[in-house]
Amino acid sequence: MRAEAQAYADQINDALALLRRFLDWDRALRRLDELNNRVEDPKLWDDPKAAQEVMRERRRLDEAITATRAIETELNDTIELMEMAEAEGDSALVDDGVATLAALAERAERDKVQALLAGEADANNAYIEVNAGAGGTESQDWAGMLQRMYARWAERHGMKVELVDFHAGEQAGIKSATLMIRGENAYGHAKTESGVHRLVRISPYDSAARRHTSFASVWVYPEVDDDIDIEVLDKDLKIDTYRASGAGGQHVNTTDSAVRITHVPTGIIVACQNQRSQHKNRAEAMKQLKARLYEQELQKREAEATAGYEAKTEIGWGHQIRSYVLQPYQLVKDLRTGVTSTSPSDVLDGDLDSFMAAALSQRVTGEKVDVEDVD
Repeated sequence: MRAEAQAYADQINDALALLRRFLDWDRALRRLDELNNRVEDPKLWDDPKAAQEVMRERRRLDEAITATRAIETELNDTIELMEMAEAEGDSALVDDGVATLAALAERAERDKVQALLAGEADANNAYIEVNAGAGGTESQDWAGMLQRMYARWAERHGMKVELVDFHAGEQAGIKSATLMIRGENAYGHAKTESGVHRLVRISPYDSAARRHTSFASVWVYPEVDDDIDIEVLDKDLKIDTYRASGAGGQHVNTTDSAVRITHVPTGIIVACQNQRSQHKNRAEAMKQLKARLYEQELQKREAEATAGYEAKTEIGWGHQIRSYVLQPYQLVKDLRTGVTSTSPSDVLDGDLDSFMAAALSQRVTGEKVDVEDVD
């Protein structure tokens, strides 16, 4: 078989192996049989809420298993057809087989990512919180670039973006901002972005044109829906009000409508100022707080599930997940997965999907990658 075709076949087999490992194939088949039996039970719908959960789980498992089997069958059929064509010297049919494998490889990668987004909260909307690190204008400009990058990424994927909280920098960029991303699997796609992002570039704010290194932290946490009960005690909350900043008219800038809530036991701080009334801002801030508490619980569960290898559960300035070198090479390197890319002019937005997919795959395999720093 041609080297090109073999490369596609290896890529497809790697994706199938990851899917089977993620699904725990034998357990998934047994679980699907159990769910099919439960669906046939007429008493299932006596509890509609429980029945809907069963149907959702059954649909997810059935789709993942069916897609995996379909790709495997098509791969084997295509390889068998190509071997017959090569034996008969039919180069045109071999070329068709290579094209089929190329398309199947793309499909396998898409199905792999979709199957990996099967976590408890992956289908939820997501909050993305960006905070500038130490470094003044440089870090604030970098945080603003990240905020725009995530907004563009979400819009490109047909998601809706809402600015929940925003604090502008003194000269450029932002001190902090919180985005609400609404769309299918928003949290599942974005959750691997949590961490510290580093930018290395020739500073446009330095008259000596020296190279500067800037840091910004990113938090991603899922929106909590009505089916998830998070108990928050009033005695554990410290609530501050202040005047909102930025555009919004006379009312926004002259009343204490913005709300900041501190959860004393955990130290979590959330804020909202995009609504015109203090009451609405408080309600939105409470939603963010519950989402952060829920995300903490999810990380605890993941840490328990990945006890066999080191799991990162906290963000610190020493735990970088990605570095960007904008000049002169426009290089992006994920320090967590080892994926490196030299992107086109829009370096921040061009390869974000590939970095997210690599990070999702690493969450399943648990592999550790030793990489050299970007610079």
